[in-house]
Amino acid sequence: MSFEENARMKKIVLLAALAALPAAAETLPPVELFVPRVCLSCVEWAEHLRQNGFRVTVREAEDIDAVKRRFRVPADVESRMTAKVAGYFVEGHVPAGDIKTLLKEKPRARGIAVPGLPMGAPGYEPTGADASCESGCTILDPNSGERIPRREFFNTLLVLPDGSTKVWARH
Repeated sequence: MSFEENARMKKIVLLAALAALPAAAETLPPVELFVPRVCLSCVEWAEHLRQNGFRVTVREAEDIDAVKRRFRVPADVESRMTAKVAGYFVEGHVPAGDIKTLLKEKPRARGIAVPGLPMGAPGYEPTGADASCESGCTILDPNSGERIPRREFFNTLLVLPDGSTKVWARH
């Protein structure tokens, strides 16, 4: 093999090795999470975001209603906690993938929301010994002994500039 052929082969091997490397980690904006008081589900949701590449700062808000008013969160989509990321509000237990899609697509909107506290949303997954679908997708409530849903279907809503909503994602 000539010197030129050897150099060309090395270049091909190097390019192939570079192509096989994982893509550079995405750079996500920081998330500022406001809670009325820190609770386990808020901590779990923040951890869900961290595991998906976000940097999260949790702030205890003395007046969470004032935070919601400042970010213009409509009352009909409110949940317990409110976050701010890249100019959007994130209300409730929104999956990290929905937030990433929001940041990628950048729709004209105030933010996204998962109203209430649906069972199975990130940070609000039940645990327990009886949490299999063999038991009808229910778990045994340790306090009452009743069977409760292990997971509920829920929607992530996009809140448009006028305060109206449309479904952003279904879960």
